[in-house]
Amino acid sequence: MLKFSLSLFALLMASIVCAQEFTATVSGMIEDASSKTPLPFVNVVLKKTDDSSFVGGTISTESGRYSISDVPPGNYYLEASFIGYKKQKTAIFVGSLSKYLEAKTIFLTEETSTLSEVQVTATQAEVSSMMDKKTYAVSDNISQSGGSVLQAMQNLPGVSVQEGKLELRGSDKITVLIDGKQTALTGFGNQSGLDNIPASAIERIEIINNPSSKFDANGSAGIINIIYKKEQKDGLTGKVGIAGGLGALWVKKENLPTIRPQYGQTPKVNPSLSLNYRKGKINAFLQADYLYTETLNKNEFVTRTYDDGTIIHQQTVRNRNTGFLTTTGGFDWNINESNTFTISGMYGREKIIDNGDEPFFNSDYSDRLRLWRFLEDELKTTAMATAMYRHKFAEPGHTLDVNFNYTFHREDEQYFFENINPTFTGNDHFKLLSDEKVADLNINYIKPIKNGRVEAGVKYRKRDIPTNMQFFPGQNSPLDSNAGGKATYSENIPALYGNYVFESPKYEAEIGLRVEYVDLNYQVNAQHNTYKTDGYNYFQPFPNLRLAYKLNTNNKLSFFYNRRVDRPAEVDIRIFPKYDDAEIIKVGNPALKPQFTNSFELGYKTTWKNSSLYSAAYHRIVDGTITRISTIIPGSTLIYAIFQNVNRSYNSGVELVYSEKGDGWFSYNINLNAYHNQIDAYTVENLYPTPHTFSAGKQEIISGTGKANGLFRLPSNFEAQLTATYLAPDIIPQGKIDSRFSLDLGIKKTIQSGRGEIFVNATDLLNTMIINKTIESDGFSYTSANYYETQVIRFGYSYKF
Repeated sequence: MLKFSLSLFALLMASIVCAQEFTATVSGMIEDASSKTPLPFVNVVLKKTDDSSFVGGTISTESGRYSISDVPPGNYYLEASFIGYKKQKTAIFVGSLSKYLEAKTIFLTEETSTLSEVQVTATQAEVSSMMDKKTYAVSDNISQSGGSVLQAMQNLPGVSVQEGKLELRGSDKITVLIDGKQTALTGFGNQSGLDNIPASAIERIEIINNPSSKFDANGSAGIINIIYKKEQKDGLTGKVGIAGGLGALWVKKENLPTIRPQYGQTPKVNPSLSLNYRKGKINAFLQADYLYTETLNKNEFVTRTYDDGTIIHQQTVRNRNTGFLTTTGGFDWNINESNTFTISGMYGREKIIDNGDEPFFNSDYSDRLRLWRFLEDELKTTAMATAMYRHKFAEPGHTLDVNFNYTFHREDEQYFFENINPTFTGNDHFKLLSDEKVADLNINYIKPIKNGRVEAGVKYRKRDIPTNMQFFPGQNSPLDSNAGGKATYSENIPALYGNYVFESPKYEAEIGLRVEYVDLNYQVNAQHNTYKTDGYNYFQPFPNLRLAYKLNTNNKLSFFYNRRVDRPAEVDIRIFPKYDDAEIIKVGNPALKPQFTNSFELGYKTTWKNSSLYSAAYHRIVDGTITRISTIIPGSTLIYAIFQNVNRSYNSGVELVYSEKGDGWFSYNINLNAYHNQIDAYTVENLYPTPHTFSAGKQEIISGTGKANGLFRLPSNFEAQLTATYLAPDIIPQGKIDSRFSLDLGIKKTIQSGRGEIFVNATDLLNTMIINKTIESDGFSYTSANYYETQVIRFGYSYKF
C-alpha cells in the first residue's frame, strides 16, 4: 500500500523537460530572369501569410545569395524587390524536419516582363519534431547533480536502470555515443563506464528511439548520445565547480557472521573545470573532471536450493574505491567562411580498488563452509585523438564532414583471493591485460533541397583487442588455470548509408538505407581447454522508414520502421572465467552471433499552449536473442552463466509522455511505459566447463515503468525538483525481478548575479531501492536480494566566468 501511495504521489509531482524553440534558416539565390546572372543587393523580406507581419529580412550578397535565419515553422511569403525589376512574391512553407532550407532560385524580371510565382518549401529538424528523439539538459536534473552520467540518466523519461544498466522500453540493447561517436569510454557502443563519467562534464543527453540510417546499425533499443560541454562565446569563458556527498548512510541489512564490515558513510568528491577561449579564427577548449567515490557497490544475499536438498546461503559484499579523471581539449580553426578544421583529444584514467568478502553457509547458518576474500586492483587508461574537417558550401546547411578518430584503451586488472576453508587457506591470483586499438573513418554529406534534405556517408572501422589472462592458483584452488592464455578480437566494418527527408504542409517522410559488412574473428590460443577460434561475418541491409501526417498545426501522427542489429561485445565472447563471484561463474562464448531486430512504432503527438502529450505503440521482433544462461554440471554446486543465442523474442508496448509547463512556478513531466516481454522456448548447449544441454519453455510477462518529475521555481532564485520512479516486476533470463521504487529530491539556488550556483540533493530518499531476483534452472534455483548503496546525499557549488 505504501508503494502504491508513493507511486500515485509520484505521478502527481513530476519534472519539466524543456525543449528549445525550433527555428530554421531559409536561403536561396536571386537571379535575372533573362540573363540568369546573380543579382546583388536585392532586398528580401519574409512575411507571415495570414497577416503580412514582418518576420525577417536581408539583402542578397554580391554572388546573389540571401539567407534569413531564426524562422519558426509556419506559412510565409518572400518578397524580393530591386530597382528596375518587378517585385516578386513567393509562397514558402517552413516545416520542422531540417535546420536549413535551400529554396528554388528566385528570378526577377524587368518592369516590362511578366512575373512568375515560384513555390518554395522549407524543412527543419529539431528535438522531438520527428518524434524520434528527445533532448534533456543535464543542468535541469537538480536531483542528480554531482553524480555520474548513469545516475543523471536514471531520472530521464523513458529510461530505467536495471542492475547498473540502462534500459529503453524494457531492453538494455542500447548504443551509447559521446558527441555522436562510439568511444572506449562507453565500450564502443555498450554501456561500460557510464557510472564513472562525471555528469558535471556533460551539456545534454539525447535519447533516440528510432535512429535513421546515418547512425551505426548496432543497438536495437535505441541510441543515447552524450554531449560534452563546449562554450560558444567570444573571449575567455569557463566554469569551475566542486561537489561532494555521502552514501550508504545506514545499514540496510546486517552482514552474515565472520566477515569484514560493509562500507558506510561513503564519501564522494567531484571537482570540475571548463575553459574556452574564442578569438578570431581560433576556438580553444578544455574540460577536466575528477570523480572520487567510495561505494558499497554490491551487498547481495543469495540462497541456492538444489534438487538433492542441498541449500547454500551466501553474501557478496563489494566495497569499492574509484578515482576517475577525464580531460578533453582541442581547438577549432575556422580557416575561412567555408572551411573548418578541428583537432581534439581525450584522456581518461580510471582506478578501481574492490575489497570484498563472500561467505558460504549451510542451510541453518550453523556452519560456514568457506570464505572467499578478494581484492581487485583495476586500472583503465583511455587516450583518443580526433581530427575533423568540415566544408560549408555556399548554401547554408550544405556540408561535407570528414572525421578520423583513433582510440587506445588499456584494461589492466589483478585479482587476489584468499580461499579460507576449515582445514586450509589457499591464496589465488590472476591478471588480465587487454589493449584495445580502434581506428574510425567517417565521411558525411548533407545537402538541403526544395522539400527537405539528402544525407549520405561512408564509414570504416578497424578494431583489434589482444587480451592475455594469466592464472596463478594456490592450494586446492577453484581457479581453472587451463582456461587462461591469450585471445585476440579483430573486427572490420565498412558501411555506407543514404537518407532522404521530405516535408510538405501535410505530409512528412524519411527513407534511409544503411548497408553494413562485418568481419569478426576471435582467435583463441590452441591450449584452451574448451573453446576454439571462432567468429562470423555478414553483409546486411538496415532500412529505416518514417511516415507522418499532420492533422493540423498541433497534432501529428507518425509511423516508424527500422531494422537493427546487436553485435556481441568483446566481453560477451571473452573465453576466460570471471571469478567476482566464486560459485556463480560468468564465462563468455566465442560462438556467439549477432541478434537482428525489426521494430515498428505508431506515434501520436499533440500540443497545447503550455503542454504536450506524446504517445506511442511499438513492437519489436528479435531473432537470435542474446541472453545469459545459468546451468550446473552433475556432481557440482557451481553455477556457470554463459551467453547464448536462444530463440526469437518479442517486446510490445505503449509509452506516454505528458509535459506541462504550468503557470511559471511549477512544471512537470509524467512518463508511463507498459510492455509485454516474451522469449520463446529454446534448447542450448553450454560448452564450458564440459558440454551440457539446457532447455526452457516460453517465458513472458507484462511489465512497465512509471516516472514523474516535478520542478518548482521558488522565490529568491531557488529551484527544487522531485523525482519518483516505479519499475514493475519483469522477466530476466530464466527468472524474474521484483518491483522497485525510488524517490529523489534536489534543491538549487542561483547566486552571484546568476554566475554562481549551489545545490543539495538526495537520491533514493526513502532507501527503498532493493533488487530481488528469482532464477530457475535444471537441478537448482536461487533467490537473491541486493542491498547495495542507492541512497546518496550530495551538495556542491559552481561558478561561471
